[in-house]
Amino acid sequence: MPVGRRPRRSARPRRRRLAAPIVAATLLAACSGAGAAPAGAPAAAEAPTPAGRAAPTLVVLFTVDQLRQDYFTRFERQLTGGLGRLWRGGAVFTEAYQDYAVTETAPGHASTLSGRFPRSTRILNNRLGVPDPNMPLVGSQATGASPLRFEGTTLVDWIAARDRRSRALSVSGKDRGAILPIGRSRQSVFWYDGTTGRFTTSRYYADTLPTWLTRFNARRLPQGVAGRVWMPLLADTAYAEPDSVPFEAGGKSFTFPYALPADSAAAAQVVAGTPWMDEITLAAALAGVRAMNLGGGRSTDVLAVSLSTTDAIGHRYGPDSREIHDQVVRLDRALGAFLDSLYALRDSTRVVIALTADHGVTGFPELTRARTGQDARWVDLKDAIDRTQQWLDARGAGGTAGIALASGMLFVDKAVLAKARVGPDSVAAFFAAAASGVPGVLRVDRAASLATADTVRDAIARRWLHMLPPQAPIAAVVTLTPGSLWGMPGGSASHGSPHDLDAHVPLILYGPPFATGRYDQFVRVADLAPTLARVVGVPPTERLDGRVLERAVASH
Repeated sequence: MPVGRRPRRSARPRRRRLAAPIVAATLLAACSGAGAAPAGAPAAAEAPTPAGRAAPTLVVLFTVDQLRQDYFTRFERQLTGGLGRLWRGGAVFTEAYQDYAVTETAPGHASTLSGRFPRSTRILNNRLGVPDPNMPLVGSQATGASPLRFEGTTLVDWIAARDRRSRALSVSGKDRGAILPIGRSRQSVFWYDGTTGRFTTSRYYADTLPTWLTRFNARRLPQGVAGRVWMPLLADTAYAEPDSVPFEAGGKSFTFPYALPADSAAAAQVVAGTPWMDEITLAAALAGVRAMNLGGGRSTDVLAVSLSTTDAIGHRYGPDSREIHDQVVRLDRALGAFLDSLYALRDSTRVVIALTADHGVTGFPELTRARTGQDARWVDLKDAIDRTQQWLDARGAGGTAGIALASGMLFVDKAVLAKARVGPDSVAAFFAAAASGVPGVLRVDRAASLATADTVRDAIARRWLHMLPPQAPIAAVVTLTPGSLWGMPGGSASHGSPHDLDAHVPLILYGPPFATGRYDQFVRVADLAPTLARVVGVPPTERLDGRVLERAVASH
């Protein structure tokens, strides 16, 4: 669906360099309030269990990092495992979107089980996601992490409010992929630490690892990939994509086969960029289900699994590569094996499954130009930032950094602006004039003007409005032209824009409570949490941005 199309209401069966410290300091100071949704958000609705059906004992969320919606249609005939099972047997929303502007991993995961946009969760990008040096990892010197920037609640909290026996397990290859789906809840949350080759957690959750995870780590599955060679799973004729595209991988090592290091420690450090990482993550999740007896009692438990490999491979080789094609096929097989094992442990009639993605991806601008004729570019606004800072200095900023650009958002230090006797609107106006003429820049919007935009006809404005918390120290936002990316030639395929290539994601609901079929109504990933709350039979405990997907809930 083109980004400017009016959302339908009916249904049928980059990577920018990291921001300066000003960003974290000013944003955290300004956005530390309560996480309630802005006025006008739909009120939390009562969520009765559909009549005549027992509440599920296990809710499973699969979030596949960077899984684009079109991968299902492109590779449909070859999806014979878990992805294929969900695609053909679930309630499939073909027009689902992360309906906000900065489509990065942290905001995407924060929206899945919260039912809220980044303006409400306060998770604005990866940089301002889970890094927390005050919460060191257990048994590792890697960067600490916690959900302390996350505001509000999630499905896990809503269930626990009804039944304190309920438990949750969240597992991912990334810290933000494990932490943010369940918000601030101190449950069992684990992610892969490539520096040690083990799954771990942070002191926010525990001081030691549970026995079952220690035993799982002792199996040394990441180290076991040493010396393995990644070759295409299918015959060469099964792949339409050429295996000879030099824009991939920075022009270095961009053709099959790919051999992993023979040294086990070195292999454990790079396994996250290979298809075997998803298999290892699913194995860790299954071990946790068994050890915790998750879904085996009378309460409703939650399992959140974030699978990160598609993102790593998509960044390196792009969405049109043979590598990403093979990765999706391998993910399909791994997910099928997991579902078979899960259903051998639990009554499938008491399990509900949701699958979505945190974002999509935009391919290399050079390939976009060659294949479509579109004027896609690499974009760097350093000159515009420097000119704006010089303008501030001339007005008395005294050489102190007063602005920083991150993920297309122009952050301002209000103390510096006050010293220079200029307001955020004046800074936004000067920066907009400097940045608007740069090739690859589609538009620069003042943050203050978004509230009065036509958010039905102007989807870009709507997505930015869903992005920015009230009172956030953000003066302006930049949207690149479709197909353009932040960075310099030779960079990675990436995401983070309000355009549909980054925002359009799969959303599939699977299990007895859901009516199988295709639904082409415009929906948001924020609609997932209230829908799962409905089938579980718990009310959200706060106002949400999402709404129940009524047509998909059988016997509603």
